[in-house]
Amino acid sequence: MSEAHSMEGPDPSPAPARVLLEEDMGRAERRACGAGQVVLISRRSPFAEGANEDGAALLPLAGDRLLLAVADGAGGHASGGEAARIALERLSAAAHASPDGNLRDSVLDGFEQADRAVGALAGGAATTLVAAAVEDRSVRVYHVGDSTALVVGQRGRVKLQTISHSPTGYAVEAGLLGEEEALVHEDRHLILNALGCGDMRVEMSSPLRLAPRDTLLLASDGLWDNLSPEEIVERIRKGDLLEGIQRLADAARRRMGSPDTDRPSKPDDLTVLAFRPESGRGREGPNR
Repeated sequence: MSEAHSMEGPDPSPAPARVLLEEDMGRAERRACGAGQVVLISRRSPFAEGANEDGAALLPLAGDRLLLAVADGAGGHASGGEAARIALERLSAAAHASPDGNLRDSVLDGFEQADRAVGALAGGAATTLVAAAVEDRSVRVYHVGDSTALVVGQRGRVKLQTISHSPTGYAVEAGLLGEEEALVHEDRHLILNALGCGDMRVEMSSPLRLAPRDTLLLASDGLWDNLSPEEIVERIRKGDLLEGIQRLADAARRRMGSPDTDRPSKPDDLTVLAFRPESGRGREGPNR
């Protein structure tokens, strides 16, 4: 685990990027970054023989701007992990190609480049991709597939949650299916939109102003297929962010290994990135 940057005072230059590929981390990692802190963890499925096909990127940019991303290589497809790696590389290259330019245009360009590059892989490779651009205390989310972004306030109010591009995701949004029903639905694993499939569509949110103690979470479906939104919100809405994300990852791992007819249990790779802006009323502790 890399040593975190000091949380004592602002750093005038961007912190180094952090990219997770084929990781199997036992503990979450905290990094000081721009106007806040990021906590990240990525784990291989507990029953998988191959490598973790999730990937994630923490990309600090000039002017305290920040780009976070999670990619989930399509399970059961050839080169799923390679597809996730390429998606993150193309997104990073596009963001850094115009460091002081329009971040929205750079991110959309990165998605388009990633889609073409993944589509060029042999064997029908595909990946999801969710990205959050933090700029001037606001966040804008971009996503393709069922890796999900969430913004929650300290009191548990959900301020933003992306809709999974899947039959169950659209059914929940339309009110045809409840969240609990969707978690155990037989079509939960299907997605209708992915990079590399030829008809990729990027969904983009409006900018959302972040309050000092809001929490932004990005995660692959290894989290969302094993814990309900209420369980996720309760673990991240307040308290130390590092401890909260560790508890979240551990709870999802326990659920994966304990099949229960009344609760979801889907062994899968798991990747979580979380960002919380500085409150201005004291700083949380260093990495541990």
